[in-house]
Amino acid sequence: MTMEARNLPADKSVQHLLVVDDDTRIRTLLQRYLSENGYRVTVAKDATEARQLLASLTFDFIVLDVMMPGEDGFSLTQHIRENSSVPILLLTARGESVDRIHGLERGADDYLPKPFEPRELLLRIATILRRAGTPVEPQRQTLLLGACRFDPERGELTRHGNPVKLTSAELSLMRVMAAAPGTTFTRSDLSQKMGEVLERTVDVQITRLRRKIENDPKMPLYLQTVRGIGYVLVPDRVG
Repeated sequence: MTMEARNLPADKSVQHLLVVDDDTRIRTLLQRYLSENGYRVTVAKDATEARQLLASLTFDFIVLDVMMPGEDGFSLTQHIRENSSVPILLLTARGESVDRIHGLERGADDYLPKPFEPRELLLRIATILRRAGTPVEPQRQTLLLGACRFDPERGELTRHGNPVKLTSAELSLMRVMAAAPGTTFTRSDLSQKMGEVLERTVDVQITRLRRKIENDPKMPLYLQTVRGIGYVLVPDRVG
């Protein structure tokens, strides 16, 4: 990794990042670089230390290494997702797509293969935080999806009246599709509207959302596939 010229992201000074990596050099570099770019940064050397920090502090974003001694990043991501929708970016030395998909399926928002440029990490963090914090073409009306209700403006999904946690990527996808219910979106459309994510990532997020919305995710009624084109959101009612 090489250090490059800094351009401070606007209004990021209060955002608190957690960097989890067993490599002391990477932790030190990222803590310094991200701090110099306006973030508050806390570091952890492994999953155990990260769990302790997560139990006592609130974070706006987590940068998480996959390959660590003891509990790996996949397991920690799954644990975090049980209680939180905080954005997670995985750092992985694994180049196989199946491993990257493995992380996305457990709730990660993005991944970055090692070695990487800190500038690219900075840009990805800014993109995900912007996506998580700013509605994409918000639809003010509530959508009814069987036992579920989705409020795009508030970014809230409930099932039988109980809150359902959404990751930032899931929320971004829901907001895009909720802005035009009944409209078929190509994977490319959704990828661009979600912030230039990979089209395969769209498929993974659709699968995750179906598990949360559909009675039978294998026979979806609301997040339907349009063969050869993409996906369409078909609510029972908008109002």
